[in-house]
Amino acid sequence: MRTRFILIQTSHAGNVGAAARAMKTMGFDDLVLVAPRWPNVLRREETIQRASGALDVLENARIVATLDEALDGMSHLCATAMTPRDFGPPAASPRAHFEMLLKKERLAPDGQALEAKNASNPDAAAAQSGVAFLFGSERFGMANEDVYRCHVALSIPTNPRFGSLNLGAAIQVIAYEWRQALGGFAVQDATPARVQADAAQVAGMLAHWEQALTGIGFLDPAAPKKLMPRLNQLFNRAQLSPEEIHILRGVAKAMLETAQAKR
Repeated sequence: MRTRFILIQTSHAGNVGAAARAMKTMGFDDLVLVAPRWPNVLRREETIQRASGALDVLENARIVATLDEALDGMSHLCATAMTPRDFGPPAASPRAHFEMLLKKERLAPDGQALEAKNASNPDAAAAQSGVAFLFGSERFGMANEDVYRCHVALSIPTNPRFGSLNLGAAIQVIAYEWRQALGGFAVQDATPARVQADAAQVAGMLAHWEQALTGIGFLDPAAPKKLMPRLNQLFNRAQLSPEEIHILRGVAKAMLETAQAKR
């Protein structure tokens, strides 16, 4: 489903960069600016710095003079208006609205026919399923006439005593919720996959420990009882890595050296 983020009369260049960064982290790249304060905002140093690696989003972004131009090809319009109004589209949290929107699309009676049509005409499909998120200026928010054009006014649930979000943060929340509704991304491992020591390494380490424990007088070879089998079970539960095997063998070596030095 095509997704577009539209910033209306943005006054701070840094917020444009922050918007690009927020979008890219969630896999979106269609950014349109409507009459921003700075005509060269996409090239300003503050914008580039705040984008922090999302320069491709800035390069693809467009600046237009009117909201009509920004909405070209979009079919579902979502205002982000926090200020209550006595008239306009219904308010909804992003998560609840996105679930409803996608469910409605799946249950559409002409879904199969539309799907077949889309397969042969992807441009028409994109136009019919385009979703746009509209954000107003930092100082005044969205104008009433812009809100009235939208199908919903998204309201991010916040602390009732302090609901102020800066523009970049609001875009990040909306982008995250929309990406999650679309299926999300898999969590990336922060560390390499763990390699487990094989049975031979564990057995060698246990033999070394048995020797060391005997050397320090902790294990009596004449009456070992179940000490070594219990240690074997303990280390099996720990699922030791080869590096951890080396550490434990180093401990065993130190115990032996200490025991021999005292003789």
